[in-house]
Amino acid sequence: MNYIELKCTVSPVDAGNEILIAFLAELGYESFLETENGLLAYIPESLFDEQNLEMLLRNSKECGFDFSYSFENMEDKNWNAVWESNYEPVLIDNTCYIRAPFHPKKDVEYEIIIEPKMSFGTAHHATTAQMISYLLSEDCSGKNVLDMGSGTGVLAILAAMRGAKNVLAIDNDEWAYNNCLENVEKNQTQTVKVVLGDADNIENQRFDIILANINRNILLQDMAVYAQALSKNGVLFLSGFYLHPDLPVIEEVASQYGLILDSYKEQDNWAAVRFKK
Repeated sequence: MNYIELKCTVSPVDAGNEILIAFLAELGYESFLETENGLLAYIPESLFDEQNLEMLLRNSKECGFDFSYSFENMEDKNWNAVWESNYEPVLIDNTCYIRAPFHPKKDVEYEIIIEPKMSFGTAHHATTAQMISYLLSEDCSGKNVLDMGSGTGVLAILAAMRGAKNVLAIDNDEWAYNNCLENVEKNQTQTVKVVLGDADNIENQRFDIILANINRNILLQDMAVYAQALSKNGVLFLSGFYLHPDLPVIEEVASQYGLILDSYKEQDNWAAVRFKK
């Protein structure tokens, strides 16, 4: 699959990047690398639409930032070189260390090796980091776990390392699916099953823990499916959206399906939440 690399110059950088990433994620951009002057964003060539960018450009001032952009086609092999050159290991809560095969080992309780490719979910973004932090404090022993929008599989792998009995990792992107398979094998987490698909692949299965780090629209669209698949007293973790203004909307829809907000985390206005059924 070929990708488009979008290069954005943003002002002000910090606040503007946060808003722009949220908008681009809604348009189908899958991965982001923040730079000194803005960010790089990546989207499958088939989903790229410059008209959407022009609309964002016209409306950006109303959202409190300015940006300019350029883009170019990027083959898979070129992406790997760029990603590896920017990839750094991540330590979460001094407990979970996520690194690439070319980084040195670290003496921590959980060490996860992620082959750095296009897939979203390497713990560099606040949403993934907060989901990992939640999972580190959740009892996974003997549980059935679902990781929706699994990306690299980092959450599914951690759930397996923390004693989950069965873990189902689902992603609708073929690149993410293949990368997840590779990472599951690298980390020897045989209890993780990887599936290429979407919420329809849940079917009639039941889970004690569901993890979904996607985006607001997909979470709202599939909330009923998550609620149905969640066992009684099960736990649903969601991320991929802003604390403000998204969380109140997420909470309202979740409550319609018997899901009660238990707690939330926030980093740079990105939210991760824990619901109980």
